[in-house]
Amino acid sequence: MKYVIMIAVVVGLAAADFVTGIIKAYVRHDLSSARMRAGGLNKLSEIVVMTAACGLEIGIRMLGDYYHSADAAALSGTVTAGLVFAYIVIMELISILENYGAISPDAVWVRRLTEKLRSFQKEDDNVYASPDKTRKG
Repeated sequence: MKYVIMIAVVVGLAAADFVTGIIKAYVRHDLSSARMRAGGLNKLSEIVVMTAACGLEIGIRMLGDYYHSADAAALSGTVTAGLVFAYIVIMELISILENYGAISPDAVWVRRLTEKLRSFQKEDDNVYASPDKTRKG
């Protein structure tokens, strides 16, 4: 049952992000079928990845039962699926907030929050960038 709940949450957030993205594009007069296709495929891939993580957890648990180490397998499978789930949920929530901030002119707090999140991302990008990308000239 927990797998159904995890996948349902991911599907719900992906749908909310897709719809808010369409609303944002409409408000900005920037609707594009190519972007909508790409966004839809991106959302579909998130659902596939979450489903695969749930399947991996089940498989790891079954291997643990087979090799008589059920506790270790259950823990590693749960951690794997949980981390994938947490990453997708956080990513979708941030995207929904970004869309909302672009849609609503009164959502100043959302824009401030997403700007801070982007500054953290830029710092991470600079830390993990290859030397070729950071060179000038």
